[in-house]
Amino acid sequence: HTSAAAGVAGVIKMVMAMRHGVLPPTLHVDERSPHVDWESGRVELLTEARDWRVEGRPRRAGISSFGVSGTNAHIIVEEAPAEEPVAEERTAPGTPLPVVVSARTDAALRAQVQRLRERVAADPDLSVADVGFSSATTRALLERRAAVVAADRDELLAGLEALASADPAVNVVDGQLIASGAKPVFVFPGQGAQWGGMAVGLLDSSPVFAAEIAAFGDAPSEFVDWRLEDVLRGVEGAPSLERVDVVQPALFAVMVGLAALWRSYGVEPSAVVG
Repeated sequence: HTSAAAGVAGVIKMVMAMRHGVLPPTLHVDERSPHVDWESGRVELLTEARDWRVEGRPRRAGISSFGVSGTNAHIIVEEAPAEEPVAEERTAPGTPLPVVVSARTDAALRAQVQRLRERVAADPDLSVADVGFSSATTRALLERRAAVVAADRDELLAGLEALASADPAVNVVDGQLIASGAKPVFVFPGQGAQWGGMAVGLLDSSPVFAAEIAAFGDAPSEFVDWRLEDVLRGVEGAPSLERVDVVQPALFAVMVGLAALWRSYGVEPSAVVG
């Protein structure tokens, strides 16, 4: 006897029946009991599966639990309301995304990375976005951590191979958690960290970042004759990032935009320096 678990199988059975819209047959019944008046009511034994059709109301089912020591419980299960269809949001192809891995030891981390690489290599239908989402949401975050940033499968496979072999690579971050609960520190670089085309990729791919740049772009308009986005995109006639009066506000705006982007992902800093 299932003792305290009596009735759980019935709950599972009914939830699955609701999910598939099918009433399953009653098991282990060859003939109906003569002690029940089957003709006077609407109770019947199902000898075969039947479509569970309902119109204008949710499916409901009653489940009884009879424990061996006399426990008697009854619950009524009702199916959840149907969800409204939502258009699936897909990451734009070519967008660099992080694929994270973690383990308790260095050896375990390398072994996990190798298994992940073999899995990705064996299934050409796996996208970087799908692998990154699963790695971030379905596994525990342990002390030994690493990440591969990749825009396509080739970059992901190359980064995983480098990580598995403990070889340095530009798209691989490899480290150890210092303290549980510690928050990151955002560092804003100063003049000299700029380059042509800086932040253009994020302007095109991140609505959060683009909104911050647009908001900042209106602030200095009373004092300057150039637009921040034109400067970042290198529009003809826009001043160069090498000008001191241009690069200082441009760098500040980009850093504020990056901070907003990180915070939109749930990354909150303990401090900001620079």
